[in-house]
Amino acid sequence: MRANMLPTEDFERDPSAFTDRVTSDGRYGRIAEPGRYRLVVSRACPWAHRVVMVRRIMGLEHAISLAVVDPLQEVIDGEPHWVFSESNGDRDGKDPVLGIHALREAYLARDPHYTGGVSVPALVDVATGELVSNDYDMLGIDLATEWGDLAREGAPSLYPELLREEIDTVSAWIHRDLNHGVYRAGFAPDQEVYEDAVSKVFSRLDYLERRLAGHRYLVSDHITLADLRLWATLVRFDAVYHGHFKCNRRKLSEYPVLWAYARDLYQTPGFGDTTDLLHIREHYYYVHTGINPSRIVAVGPDPYGWEEPHYREALNGEPFRGDTPPDPVPENERVTDLEFQG
Repeated sequence: MRANMLPTEDFERDPSAFTDRVTSDGRYGRIAEPGRYRLVVSRACPWAHRVVMVRRIMGLEHAISLAVVDPLQEVIDGEPHWVFSESNGDRDGKDPVLGIHALREAYLARDPHYTGGVSVPALVDVATGELVSNDYDMLGIDLATEWGDLAREGAPSLYPELLREEIDTVSAWIHRDLNHGVYRAGFAPDQEVYEDAVSKVFSRLDYLERRLAGHRYLVSDHITLADLRLWATLVRFDAVYHGHFKCNRRKLSEYPVLWAYARDLYQTPGFGDTTDLLHIREHYYYVHTGINPSRIVAVGPDPYGWEEPHYREALNGEPFRGDTPPDPVPENERVTDLEFQG
């Protein structure tokens, strides 16, 4: 996710500029090895959040370290950038492992002539300081499939071969109508684009309300990448997309099935324990000055609703289907977010 996008044209996410793949056999030139790579994310960004969830569920914390940038960007050379501060770096506001203040330094280490956007998630080679990839989709797939020897014992199959076609199909319309659709609405340059985007957002939510009424998960009887891709948008919906992006026909909490589905996943290891709603609200409301020039950050909704019973266990399906949940979040990555400020 890039920084301070303005509502001047129909929203399009920049294509990934660097797409090197890291695999178990090194067939693309880079091999999965513990301690070699550092994942740089913003907890606000839904695309980065997907990769963080995969890393957690697969138990790759010991193999790939995590760096979290500040929720607020810093203007450098006239452009807002993802940076580290004293709150999430060292005393000099630098990442203690990579030694950089702004993520763009890893981009420039890879290509000194690079002039494009800087986005998260970003996988960085610790040894060289160079960006490896900012391809959020392939990063998630590779962490789920290519790091198996380094994954924890009992890690689930999030992208099983027999389900990949369906996962990809479902993920494509989730991306078009929801993941991307809320941004089209939020950064719409005119009423026509906005109304088209909002219509598609809620048509898709209505469809999902029906689809999930009899199924605990999207594609199978266990969690897959399709669920992670949908949930990254759902968890942000009432907090920022409903008000800040004007997707206010209904709240997520007004969809009985979807709200229960979202709470079910929130209470599953890998989902709620990687979510920082305060970080999310601070970033969206403060940084997007094109649609919120006052930078007033909303205080709600009350996050404790996420902990209410969901009763979805009555449906067929188990989150990890015979595999095991991940261990508790490492102390240095723990999110303590459930503090209602309203």
